[in-house]
Amino acid sequence: MGIPFPNAREVKENEAAQTRRNGFAGIPPSDGFTAHHEVTIECIGTPDRSTGYLVGIQELDAVVRTRVIPLLQAFCEGTERVTPFHAVRRMAEAVVPAMPKRAEFRSLTWSPGPFITYSWRTDMPTFAVMTESFEFSAAHRLHCPELSDEENRRMFGKCNHPSGHGHNYRVAVAARVPTGEVSGAFGSGAMEAIVMRTVIDRFDHKHLNVDCPEFAKLNPSVENIAMVCHRLLAPELSAAGVEIDHVTVWETEKTSATYPVR
Repeated sequence: MGIPFPNAREVKENEAAQTRRNGFAGIPPSDGFTAHHEVTIECIGTPDRSTGYLVGIQELDAVVRTRVIPLLQAFCEGTERVTPFHAVRRMAEAVVPAMPKRAEFRSLTWSPGPFITYSWRTDMPTFAVMTESFEFSAAHRLHCPELSDEENRRMFGKCNHPSGHGHNYRVAVAARVPTGEVSGAFGSGAMEAIVMRTVIDRFDHKHLNVDCPEFAKLNPSVENIAMVCHRLLAPELSAAGVEIDHVTVWETEKTSATYPVR
């Protein structure tokens, strides 16, 4: 959605005037300098036998535009000063009573930018999950010493090359943060400082097998990298007063691993 936020009358007039519009763009169109927010609602239930629908997209759009956008406007304009964690909880609580009866609300995720999200789930009502993405470049070789050279080549193919090979890894770190209005000691700045010194500085531009003791005896598969990152980050985040939720590592755009299982 673009800022300034439209009021309900402007939304109605704009939608009536536009027979075709860009589904990825804001309504009304975001001319000039704008901010972009994404809101995702997850719900579960039994689809209607006739239509196959659980809930119509138009219904969900209406819920977001009437219940969430006014809150976002207040938060962004500063008329209501809250932490992002309390904000996402407020948005979710505003959605619940407006949801169609046949669709059980499960979660709301709000992204104020491409590299960070805040999620509120019904199974953790007093917490929000903040997920922030990072990247590092590293080389590795997939090799198991207990296997023969032939077995390693058959198992790992080119990834078993003796000199190794490189990836631009993407790491998403998720932490559970209390949603109380007075919470706020932990934020994106604290997350970035912890991840940088604990993961990025440790692995960036390194050969994981050679330079990193964490993988001296552990095959640096994407699964093991995710597990190691989680184990390194858990005590650091705990010391900062929050609990780690999960870590996802992308080796390529098509290959990723999450630890622990969600």
